[in-house]
Amino acid sequence: MEVFAHIKTVVSIVLGLGIGTLLNGTARFIQHPNRTKPYWIHLLWAFYIFLTLVHFWWWEYKLRLLSEWTFVEYFFLIIYIVFYFLLCQLLFPTDVKDFDNNYKNYFYSRKKWFFSILALIYVIDFFDTLIKGQEYYNHVMPMYGIRMVSHFIVCVFFAFTKSKSPLLYGSMVIFFILFEMYYIASLYYINT
Repeated sequence: MEVFAHIKTVVSIVLGLGIGTLLNGTARFIQHPNRTKPYWIHLLWAFYIFLTLVHFWWWEYKLRLLSEWTFVEYFFLIIYIVFYFLLCQLLFPTDVKDFDNNYKNYFYSRKKWFFSILALIYVIDFFDTLIKGQEYYNHVMPMYGIRMVSHFIVCVFFAFTKSKSPLLYGSMVIFFILFEMYYIASLYYINT
């Protein structure tokens, strides 16, 4: 249990920095409403990432069940959360002056990076779930498998598509948010 407390502390610090980035970035729209132009799709992605980070924090509590830790598992977990932190930083850079102070322009100019990192997070998540053990893996299936495969494929598609259709991107992020909410409900409230 002592090792888990140490690991949890490091993960919590990096995760907290990511959540802080999302909250600070969102609060800037309220603090300085005329400085940058928000974009609804970008804000929905920020909400989705916030939701997944909060879920990640809760989900990682299952790691307390591991009786032995190796440096490889520890390092893997740190790398995993660092990718989430990078995603948060990508959503809210220091400024968007190079993009006419417009988050719509910024979002589409960085979408390849955003969706590629998000796709990579889904791959890493699969291995993170395996670390928690076969029993846990069996508990989260088949919904987990559907989530990982569908989200990975969609992210790869959106990373490389030339489309900038608000309807397409808006539908996607709304689907991701609703799916995540259903997934959380199915893990903790439905069929428990």
